[in-house]
Amino acid sequence: MLKRILTLTLILASATFASAKSYTVKLQVPTVVAGTQLDPGSYKVDVEDSKVVIRSGRTKVETQAAVESSETRFSSTSVRYKNGDGKYRLAEIRLGGTNTRLVFN
Repeated sequence: MLKRILTLTLILASATFASAKSYTVKLQVPTVVAGTQLDPGSYKVDVEDSKVVIRSGRTKVETQAAVESSETRFSSTSVRYKNGDGKYRLAEIRLGGTNTRLVFN
């Protein structure tokens, strides 16, 4: 009985992790995301529904984003910024190889 419960738990846990999609994004400038400034560099971006987690090493930022579809696929991953107060704020990520873009508030 215990073995069946453990097996079922592992199956459900793996299904949960399989639903999140991961991408790699390179930030060129210091970037503010959800009030946290991220240094330039490569980051892993995990997307599950509208929840987005951006991480590199010990740095981790969780935020919400609108997940939108474009009519055409993006040939490469690109990052768009807002700059109104002297700081670069993450506005949008276009995910290369997909027609998906993440729009941040």
